[in-house]
Amino acid sequence: MDARVMVFSAVPILTVTIEDRADRPELHVHAGGQGVWMSRMIAALGVPVTLCVSLGGETGDVVRTRLGGGNGDNIDVRSVKRDSGTGWYVHDRRSGERDEIASDGGEPLTRHDLDELYGLALTEGLRSPVAVLSGSADPGVVDPDIYRRLAADLGNNDVTVVVDLSGDDLTAVLRGRPAFVKVSHEELINAGRASGDDEKALIEAGRGVLDEGAGAVLISRPHAPSLAIFDGRVVTVEPPALEVADHRGAGDSMTAGIASVLARGGDMEEAVRTGAAAGALNVTRHGLGTGNAEAIAELIGRVRVENR
Repeated sequence: MDARVMVFSAVPILTVTIEDRADRPELHVHAGGQGVWMSRMIAALGVPVTLCVSLGGETGDVVRTRLGGGNGDNIDVRSVKRDSGTGWYVHDRRSGERDEIASDGGEPLTRHDLDELYGLALTEGLRSPVAVLSGSADPGVVDPDIYRRLAADLGNNDVTVVVDLSGDDLTAVLRGRPAFVKVSHEELINAGRASGDDEKALIEAGRGVLDEGAGAVLISRPHAPSLAIFDGRVVTVEPPALEVADHRGAGDSMTAGIASVLARGGDMEEAVRTGAAAGALNVTRHGLGTGNAEAIAELIGRVRVENR
C-alpha cells in the first residue's frame, strides 16, 4: 500500500483573523481546526492526505471553498453534508496577541451525521496505511464513542491509528487500542491522569495511557523536552531551541510529523524525532500547520533523544 494518511476531522471550523499590516487591518479567512492543520503539515512533508470532514450551513460553504483551494495536490478532501452549521471563530491579532472576538463550536452532530461520517472515514481509512483521529474545537460536538469505534475497526484491519485527543475523547479512543497517542502534559493533568507536571508524574501517566490500550505515547511539554514511551523505552525528546512567533499548532504539527513517518514505514524513534522537528518549525511561523519539508529535515538531526 502506498504511503497515505487518512485524517479524520469531524467538525472543522472557519477561522477569521484580523492582522495588522502597514497600519492597516488585514483580514485572513481560512479553513481550520486540528485535523485541517495536521493535514497541511503531513502534505508539506510529502505524504498524500485524505481529509474526512462534515460541513454544513453558510460557514460550511466557505470552509468547503477554502479546503478546495490553496492546499496543493497532496490533500484530497472528502466531505458529508451535516444537518447544522459548521463552527467558526474571529480573532484579532493587531495588538500582537491573539484576542478572541467571538466563536461558536457548532451544534452536536446528529445520529445521521455521525453515521454518514463514520462510513466515509472507515472507507478512506481502510485505503490508507495510517489514520489520524483528531479532536474538535468544542468537545461536545462529537460523540466520543465514534473515536473508539474507528480506532478499533481500523486497527483490527491492519491500519496504524494515531490519535491526538483529550478528555472523554481520549478515554473512549483508548478502548479501541490505537497504535500511537500524542497528548499534552496539560491535558493529562486536567483530566486527572497526572498528579503534577514533574517528569516522574508524567511518565507514570504515560504508562497509564499504555495500560488503557495505547501502543506508544508522546507527551508534549511547551517549555521542556517531550516524553515518549515506545518499544519498551522511556525517552526525552528535545528539539533545537528556536524563537517562538506563535506557539499554537505545535502539537498538531508534532502529530503530523509522526503520522508522515509511520505512513512511509519508518520506526517509532524516527517518528518522534520528525514530530519534534515539525513542531519546532511550526512555532517560528504564524500559519498553523505550516512548514517546509527541507527545513524540517535539517532540524531532525538536531533533535536530541535520550533514554530515561
